[in-house]
Amino acid sequence: MSTEAMPREAAGQGAEAAHLLVVDDDARLRALLQRFLAEQGFRVSVAVDAATARAQLAAMAFDLVVMDVMMPGESGLELVESMRRASNDVPVLMLTARGASDDRVAGFEHGADDYLAKPFDPRELALRIRTILRRAAPVAPSALPQAPVQLGPHWFDPERSELRGPEGTVRLTGGEAALLAALARRAGEVLSREEIAAALGTPEAGERAIDVQVTRLRRKIEPEPREPRFLHTVRHRGYVLRPGP
Repeated sequence: MSTEAMPREAAGQGAEAAHLLVVDDDARLRALLQRFLAEQGFRVSVAVDAATARAQLAAMAFDLVVMDVMMPGESGLELVESMRRASNDVPVLMLTARGASDDRVAGFEHGADDYLAKPFDPRELALRIRTILRRAAPVAPSALPQAPVQLGPHWFDPERSELRGPEGTVRLTGGEAALLAALARRAGEVLSREEIAAALGTPEAGERAIDVQVTRLRRKIEPEPREPRFLHTVRHRGYVLRPGP
């Protein structure tokens, strides 16, 4: 992130009231992020490390977490993984100095919703945040399927981004819910990885990153994820959701 004067853009787009938690051990970058994101209309809290972030997450509700990967002690990857194990599905955008494809995949594998490599343009960070927040927001009724989608004993309600089954509500991360909604809207159609990435608002995501997201979703909807009944791979083409009892 540049240390020069950062541009101020109009807040709005429905995200101005969102409460963000910025977790980074770099005091200078943390202060810059806090100032810039506040200028963008967000409410911003900060944490210096994973332990402080845990306390913040336990005390307050956040709309999104911006988290550094490399921190002393518990890393950002470890923190987001433990959040997901605890059924905390607040969206997480990871920041890292390592921007290789394998690092992005690792972020998604641990439960992150998006991944931005340092150095980055602050305007891109704000755009990514707004994209994730829009993705997590309820979808307009006109854009929804006519009815919930059946996936064996589970039903997915796109309006609420909610997956329910005999055991009750199955918690989905924002990315998982957005992926399932995108597939449900075009159930029976094969979607390429590029189409899926565009629907998720992450057109730069590589094929492996999409594959990881699909793998994570299968763990939630498939009786046997290695032999999927509903979310199928179509070789050389992409993925298709085939609902059914």
